[in-house]
Amino acid sequence: MTSGLRSIWEALQDRLFFLPPMPEQADPLVLMALLLVAGLLVGEGLHRALGLSRIVGYVLAGALAGPGALNWLDRETLALARPVADAALGLLLLETGRNLDLGWLRANPALLRTAAAESGLAFAGVFVFALVVVGLSPAWSAATAAITMTSAPAVVLLTAEECRAQGQVTQRTLLLTAISCALAFVVFALVLGLIHAEEAGDGLNALIHPLWVLGGGALIGVLCARLALALAARQEAGGGGQVFVLVAAALLAIGLARMAAVPVFLSLFLMGVAVGQFDQQRVLAYTSLPQGHWILAIVLFVVTGAMLPLEDATGLMLLQALGLIVVRGLAKFAGVMATGKNDLPAGRRRLLGLGVQPLSATAVFMAAELAAFYPEVSAQALLLPLLAAAVMEFIGPQLCRRAFVLAGEAALPNREPPP
Repeated sequence: MTSGLRSIWEALQDRLFFLPPMPEQADPLVLMALLLVAGLLVGEGLHRALGLSRIVGYVLAGALAGPGALNWLDRETLALARPVADAALGLLLLETGRNLDLGWLRANPALLRTAAAESGLAFAGVFVFALVVVGLSPAWSAATAAITMTSAPAVVLLTAEECRAQGQVTQRTLLLTAISCALAFVVFALVLGLIHAEEAGDGLNALIHPLWVLGGGALIGVLCARLALALAARQEAGGGGQVFVLVAAALLAIGLARMAAVPVFLSLFLMGVAVGQFDQQRVLAYTSLPQGHWILAIVLFVVTGAMLPLEDATGLMLLQALGLIVVRGLAKFAGVMATGKNDLPAGRRRLLGLGVQPLSATAVFMAAELAAFYPEVSAQALLLPLLAAAVMEFIGPQLCRRAFVLAGEAALPNREPPP
């Protein structure tokens, strides 16, 4: 059938010289557009039929279309889509950074202790598991722990919006996720130095690279936050002009981060933190992207699903990934339960320990940043956290959603359309 169509097309070309050659395969943009639509339909279908989080459907569509399953999106196409997913994750992390309320932390230091406990125990537990049980080297065990110690800020933010959840558990989950993100990014930068020292024995890069990443991300974030606030102050409060300014400044931060070889997710998160801290006049306090979040979510989670290395998974690796998930989950739950006893009742703390479980796109992109430096080693070493993230892509949103529902903070029925 294809050969017949090709013959007809070539015959037409003889008469209509403006016709292009018949393509060997669909344009990558066509494939990506079809995949995004499929992700939207699968997400909505699963949500309406089974009450599942839409995020699960987005990831499932990407995983099925990616190299690990049907291979409709090959590695080259995914490489073209990576900058778009980078931008989507960055903008969601910008919102996460804005949720990091340092004033609330100063007034309630128990929250900081809880965040430090759940993140620290998760790092320690995963490090020991990767080192002793899996047999990774100390540096790559630390990398695995740094990648998986954080919760998934995009999942928590979107789940809260999907449920229209408000209340103690929701607000603390958002705040703990933001703090966990900040701690993980600092540890991630330090791990870069450990990797350089172990793989290359290069003391200079081991010292300078973490400083470059943290310093560069902070500088880009602060500069773009200052620019956004200065320009937004000249626009109508809460209007479209302020939204445009915020997005434009974020895109500038993304471009600068890519030029400086600084992780985009780190720069945008720090920009969000800086916007929240510098906005004393509350210029952007009521400016957000509620509808835009779901557009970003479709792009991010469909591409992330396609990036998951499902084709490399073996039975043993999946068992190890499940073991990591259990160790990490118990550590986070124990950290939440062991702290804040005077701040939140035990029942609410249990739900909080459930809400901080998601592991998702941030881990995948952190692993991709590490893999770029030593691809011959990291491909195998980073498979463990990637497989753990793959499993939690499907479980994490449901756990977070369940926590908000059981807390009585989900304001709408599960099957309402997204905000």
